[in-house]
Amino acid sequence: MFDYRTLATRKLAALGPRYLPFADVATDDVPLSRLLRLSLFQVTVGMALVLLVGTLNRVMIVELSVPASLVALMLALPLVFAPFRTLIGFRSDVHVSALGLRRVPYIWKGTLYQFGGFAIMPFALLVLSGYGEAVDAPRWIGYSSAALSFLLVGAGVHMVQTVGLALATDLVAEKDQPKVVGLMYVMLLVGMVVSALVFGALLENYSPGRLIRVIQGAAVVTVALNLLAMWKQEARDRTRARRMREARPVAFRDAFGQLMKTPNMGRLLVVIGLGTFAFGMADVLLEPYGGQALGLTVAQTTKLTALLAAGTLLGFAGASKSLATGGVAERVAFSGALVGIPGFALIILSSILGGVVLFLAGVFMTGVGAGLFGHATLTASIRAAPADRIGLALGAWGAVQATAAGIGVALAGIVRDLIVGLQGGTGTSSQAPYTAVFMIEILFLVLALLAIAPLLGRNASRKTPDMRVPGPDKTTANQHPLEVS
Repeated sequence: MFDYRTLATRKLAALGPRYLPFADVATDDVPLSRLLRLSLFQVTVGMALVLLVGTLNRVMIVELSVPASLVALMLALPLVFAPFRTLIGFRSDVHVSALGLRRVPYIWKGTLYQFGGFAIMPFALLVLSGYGEAVDAPRWIGYSSAALSFLLVGAGVHMVQTVGLALATDLVAEKDQPKVVGLMYVMLLVGMVVSALVFGALLENYSPGRLIRVIQGAAVVTVALNLLAMWKQEARDRTRARRMREARPVAFRDAFGQLMKTPNMGRLLVVIGLGTFAFGMADVLLEPYGGQALGLTVAQTTKLTALLAAGTLLGFAGASKSLATGGVAERVAFSGALVGIPGFALIILSSILGGVVLFLAGVFMTGVGAGLFGHATLTASIRAAPADRIGLALGAWGAVQATAAGIGVALAGIVRDLIVGLQGGTGTSSQAPYTAVFMIEILFLVLALLAIAPLLGRNASRKTPDMRVPGPDKTTANQHPLEVS
């Protein structure tokens, strides 16, 4: 029989809970090798994010001479699909198929969207830049095809991540859901770090032909890893399929309305938006701030990503440990926002006091705060939702989180440029434009604390009763993924 577990997966699984964060989520029914294999979808998501926001951001502006405003518009296009994560999660909850599969068909659709976007993206960018023979191509072809490619990749990423996380929570018991969420997001960070190193090495000697090969290689790797991640993960349950066909269909509007009637769900989504907006604004400004306000070199500022990721990983680990031992998700989220405030304060003080150590400590603390806040709010959303509406709840969390993060990134750049413009172009080496943004982030974290404070004394993150359409039962989901008759 074909052994689907790769050598790398077996070696990782052999390390055990002592060395791998969240590895203790594994059970006899759901071994660590299976969870690690499923988490490969997060690796492809991380790869897509690095390629879009990092690699192509620089290549389009510098090498292809695409206007920065147009690049910003292209990078913002995936946000158009973010609000639809709620609908995607709901559709995966109620999907009817002859075999009883619910999540896998949507992960596959998202994979095809990612592949399609990556397939046309390099040629669209070459036409957009007017490189070589593409100089004679109509400009509208470049604009429209590039926009389509970015939109397809964004749609695929949102779909794969939303439904993949829902599948991961289906496979484990309710008490282990915080751990499996933490494991999935650790793999997202791993995918981003490894992809950044690989793309950087492959494009060290840049050429348009090499860019085409790198992007198309990413398309092939995405399909391969996502196929490996999906293989035999969801049990075929014809009994569930029959129940789903016989149940009265529930409209998305009704299901979402019922979800929003869940105690404190509306307030929780507001908290998610405020906190994510606050943490997200710093993403595009930390490196330029380190260079302009503190005089750090390019090599030094590049390492900030690793430092921020290390802090986020520590935050994930802390949140997972607390939540797995009965901690209240809202309290952990409160702690995350609370940690972020002194983190941004240290970043501001670093330019005033000239302390690089303060800056690095502030970056690390904001990473820890973001990890605590992100993991806890996601777990709170899962716990607050009925068992058969996990996909809908994950979609709502993802829609608010992705939209708030995108708006935060965009407004951070706008505020910084606006202040520089008001200074008559003389403040580009000053910390004032950046300090204003960091102060806004502190303000929104305070607003998040005020919004979540009423939830701390309530039992807000406990599982609510199931709704009308039956979901996967845990005994079925935890079996080896063969057909259930």
